[in-house]
Amino acid sequence: MSSDQYRFPVAVSQLSEQDSRESQNARAIAWLLAQSGGQIVVVTPQKQFEGASLKRLVARADTIHLTWRAFSPGSLAHRRVIYAWPDRQHLNDLWGVDADALVVIEWGEAETATWIEDVRPVGLLNGRTEQPSTQSDSEAAVATLPNGVEEILEHIADWAAGYDSGLKWNEEDKLKADMMNCPERWVSVTVDQVRAKCRALKMRPNDVDTVAGFLQRRKDGHRFNVRSSYRDFRFA
Repeated sequence: MSSDQYRFPVAVSQLSEQDSRESQNARAIAWLLAQSGGQIVVVTPQKQFEGASLKRLVARADTIHLTWRAFSPGSLAHRRVIYAWPDRQHLNDLWGVDADALVVIEWGEAETATWIEDVRPVGLLNGRTEQPSTQSDSEAAVATLPNGVEEILEHIADWAAGYDSGLKWNEEDKLKADMMNCPERWVSVTVDQVRAKCRALKMRPNDVDTVAGFLQRRKDGHRFNVRSSYRDFRFA
């Protein structure tokens, strides 16, 4: 089953009750082998790792083994992928991949929670498989933001969608300048609300973190260094 973000089957193998890391790995492998597609790629944080079944898969002559240091999203194109124990940033890096199938082996819920809510993969648990819901929690209840913030985020999402790599420096400077020049606009809006709206607008995960991070820094009392061409900028 494909997800909203990926046009290919995607799953996550999670540790559950009366379970083990080895069983968790085995579920991911079994699911991936059942998918049609190209060569198998296993991505692990380092070259050395634990897990007998995963080591056997990596030892096969037709399996490609990559580590985070040697990883780029393009290396997953038209391949079936096991993505083992990623942190939040490495899950963000999966944006735009063109794999044939992808299964993530979860290390901890804190790292994968947002990715799972956005992507809605098939859940591979001990003794059962959970099909994803049709609507994420973030889409179900996203409040309309006041003071023009809603429209600003929509503009930013449109700008970011026009680039392969997400937000450019000049768009970031416009946003930072508005947050400093119009503090009253942002005072009643929470970081969580902005993050939820950006996610509902289908912004790239890295861009969501960037926008939410700017607002968090302003609420913490920080000021931004904005280039002179945008220092006085305000959104209408």
